[in-house]
Amino acid sequence: MIDATGGALERPVRLRAVVLVEGLSDRIALEAVASRRGRSLSAEGVSVVDLGGAKNVGRFLERSGPPGLDVPLSGLYDAAEEPSFRRALERVGLGPELSRADMERLGFFACVEDLEDELIRAIGADVVLEVIRTRGELGAFRTLSKQPEWRERPAEERLRRFLGNASRKITYAPLLVEVVAPSAVPRPLDRVLSHV
Repeated sequence: MIDATGGALERPVRLRAVVLVEGLSDRIALEAVASRRGRSLSAEGVSVVDLGGAKNVGRFLERSGPPGLDVPLSGLYDAAEEPSFRRALERVGLGPELSRADMERLGFFACVEDLEDELIRAIGADVVLEVIRTRGELGAFRTLSKQPEWRERPAEERLRRFLGNASRKITYAPLLVEVVAPSAVPRPLDRVLSHV
């Protein structure tokens, strides 16, 4: 296709699949893993949709799934949000009484706690602490760790709490993906990318 000045226009990419994720940090992490694998999801026609929270999954499934655009769907969710995802998948006609295995066959994969937890376990606490140090936030992490309710908890729990606020989730998602070994990419990220 040629534009009015004689230059080439990009051909619009046909929407081939939709991946639903709970939040922006999940989208950033998923796209970062895909990029590390030499994939451009948008160029492949895969739209990664930030739901703005798990409770919005039903609305997005209705728009993208069988009642709406009817494109292939997949997604990532926190295990605690599984009932919301299950009900929404059932409501749009993707199966009755879905088990986690059924949901995985559909392309929906659970993070044990959340994506930060998955990345911390994949990388290890020491490496995550090094990433925090390079960002200049080791002092802030130590301050959190000295608080009475966090003092005795394992490093992994303190790291998850530290990385759990909205701005840090977004900042650290690509940084943690960057240091995870290709063979250690958390299962939910790996599986959803294999599905699309």
